[in-house]
Amino acid sequence: MPTAAIASWILGPLLSLLTLLFIFRIVLTWYPQIDLSRFPYSLVAWPTEPFLIPVRKLVPPIGGVDISPVIWAGIVSLLRELLVGQQGLLRMLA
Repeated sequence: MPTAAIASWILGPLLSLLTLLFIFRIVLTWYPQIDLSRFPYSLVAWPTEPFLIPVRKLVPPIGGVDISPVIWAGIVSLLRELLVGQQGLLRMLA
């Protein structure tokens, strides 16, 4: 199996999972009273927080709403499409 196919096989589900986690994180921003350190919310907060911290420093909340999960959902979706989408680079190399 070529390297590009293996990378595509691994990156596709990983980027899809990240997109899903960021979408869950967007929904969790609607409920600020939720403690993200408690289970099951920690399953969403733990893998996404390292991505969100630097973006929060660059982009402050707009109207009191944290938009960093929206930014990352867009970035990860774009990366997935560019790399493993139907016309993606890794798909073309494989």
